[in-house]
Amino acid sequence: MYCSNCGKEIDNEAVVCVHCGCPVENKRAFYENQQDAPDIGYAILGFFIPLVGLILYLVNKDTFPLKAKSAGKGALISVCISVALSIIYGVILGGIIGGMYY
Repeated sequence: MYCSNCGKEIDNEAVVCVHCGCPVENKRAFYENQQDAPDIGYAILGFFIPLVGLILYLVNKDTFPLKAKSAGKGALISVCISVALSIIYGVILGGIIGGMYY
């Protein structure tokens, strides 16, 4: 790899040019950032299987934060909806059972 400022050859893993001291664009980091984007597939998987969404979030939060956030959001939304539906179901069922004894 060559420095974009001075044109001298540098190591492929270099962060700074050893000849001129300029920061070097790390192509690997650029490529990894291009692969990280919000993913609807992760969100849907997290929604239908919240445990998998949590695991995907924990595994990918450092390397692919946007994909991890999608999985985490899907899992969180699923859990919130489940809790809300359970409360509504309990209120309705309590009303039906309570109405039977009046």
